[in-house]
Amino acid sequence: MPLIELRNVYKRFGRLLVLNHVNLSIVEGQTLVVIGASGSGKSVMLKHIVGLLKPDEGEVWYDGARIDPLPERQLAPIRQQFGFLFQWGALFDSMTVEENVAFPLVEHTNKTPQEIDQIVGQKLAMVGLPDTRKKMPGELSGGQRKRIALARAIALEPRVILYDEPTTGLDPIRADVINELILKLKRELHVTSVVVTHDMHSAFKVADRIVMLFQGNFIFDGTPEEIVRSENRIVQHFVKGEAGPEDLAALEQAGAG
Repeated sequence: MPLIELRNVYKRFGRLLVLNHVNLSIVEGQTLVVIGASGSGKSVMLKHIVGLLKPDEGEVWYDGARIDPLPERQLAPIRQQFGFLFQWGALFDSMTVEENVAFPLVEHTNKTPQEIDQIVGQKLAMVGLPDTRKKMPGELSGGQRKRIALARAIALEPRVILYDEPTTGLDPIRADVINELILKLKRELHVTSVVVTHDMHSAFKVADRIVMLFQGNFIFDGTPEEIVRSENRIVQHFVKGEAGPEDLAALEQAGAG
């Protein structure tokens, strides 16, 4: 049985059609990478998986149960099984590193301060930043902020981690540290991962499976090896980072105007 399923999910915002009756199944332990152009619906899809958005039509299932109709009070314990790494980290600027990592533990558990302190230390060690506890987010580099946000995302021992553009804004070395952490967490915590990214180097490194969203639908679903061999020109232009004929024609038309 899949751990996560989208069944015929349809979502639009006003005139903008974002997801057009998409179907997706994710098995436990898999790392799924979702690629696609900006505005193609990747982050919207993530928010449906964790119940932050509800489909206009269709169903969202988690661990054998339908979750999209559930009220907030019933969604809360389900969401605690998810860790979410936001695109820019989303740390609380007024809190220290240890307070940021402890936040979900304070909010959602009855653990003692001593237990929380121990867990914070474990998670910071796991992301390779054990000596940053007393620092403020403003004292950290972009890569360090992402790693602290990841420590917070795993504080509740989630079954699933959702990564929204985890390498955005990082230089290649710092980006690869994040890639290695994604692999490490899968290996050590046995988590299921859904990674939204534009970074094809990251996609090829961490993915068991890649899907591509285009105009509200999946136009590719397969392994990293299979996407390299795809004959779909839209897929190939994206994977290679090349402008397509329609993009070049739009530029020429703009220049002529």
